[in-house]
Amino acid sequence: MAEQENPIKQGKSDVVRAARLSVAPMMDWTDRHCRYLHRFLSQEALLYTEMVTAPALVRGGALHLLDHSPEEHPVALQLGGSEPTELARAAELGSAAGYDEINLNCGCPSDRVQSGAFGAILMQSPDLVAEAVAAMRAKVGVEVTVKCRIGVDTQEPREILPVFLEKIRAAGCQRVTIHARKAWLKGLSPKENRDVPPLDYDLVHAMKAAFPDLHISLNGGIDTLDTALDHLERGLDGVMVGRAAYHQPTDILAAADVRVFGAGAVRDPFDVVMQMLPYIESQMAQGARLHQITRHMLGLFAGRPGARAWRRVLSEGASRPGAGPELLLQALAQVQQLPQSAFSAS
Repeated sequence: MAEQENPIKQGKSDVVRAARLSVAPMMDWTDRHCRYLHRFLSQEALLYTEMVTAPALVRGGALHLLDHSPEEHPVALQLGGSEPTELARAAELGSAAGYDEINLNCGCPSDRVQSGAFGAILMQSPDLVAEAVAAMRAKVGVEVTVKCRIGVDTQEPREILPVFLEKIRAAGCQRVTIHARKAWLKGLSPKENRDVPPLDYDLVHAMKAAFPDLHISLNGGIDTLDTALDHLERGLDGVMVGRAAYHQPTDILAAADVRVFGAGAVRDPFDVVMQMLPYIESQMAQGARLHQITRHMLGLFAGRPGARAWRRVLSEGASRPGAGPELLLQALAQVQQLPQSAFSAS
């Protein structure tokens, strides 16, 4: 198969600028194949790994979890953990692996995370979070950031969140992403915690007013690029998009470089598919299965004529023995080509 021109710029970028729009860390979703795809759609947005636990790196030696492609930059490593010394060592490993930022997870509500005393439960221990941030900053030269909720369980967000932000700011954290929902550690499943607790965007905007020196990004429920731009225009420093960026990546990312960053060009998903082919071929030569990559591509044409057929061809065929990159061309034939304006209107 002929090599396609790779338009992805290599090398590290200004991670603070990139944080104006980011794709959230999502377990089982934002792996390296997903990030590579997203980077074709936006050269500017900040990408995050799935959460990697500090014990897995430090005690388990699972350094393969740090694997990523140079083309993914700017890319941040999200760590889960609660022991400052261990987190500092994990941050060192992440920095040595080349990540542009180390992010501490203080927002995940899963039972597994709670049992390890990290994730959202850390909202109850701001002093420990501050100690961990300071320990990590002492060991790495890249920025250490925090992703948190507005509170957990019976905490009053308007009381606890300012205290939490003050503590981590004093420890040297200069950037924080706030998921504008509480996490209910008792009574709601992780899935329910993504939807049931009400969003409080006004509180996040109030925190920006109270902490003007902090770079504050908003996360939670953002499902269009227009909505993201609205929050940026209202004064927030960044917006982090989660599920919408995964399920409708073209809608969120294809026009982001132009509309959010004032750079680059609007990307056509047809071109993105063609540019992914050499990567798929290379990864399969190293032992990857086709479906491990194409599962992240199912939403590329969401809302466009032929999108259902695109998904069906990939879903039914990618796991079959012998399936290769040519399957994407078969799937692509099911999709109706749209004018470029269709991808810039999202």
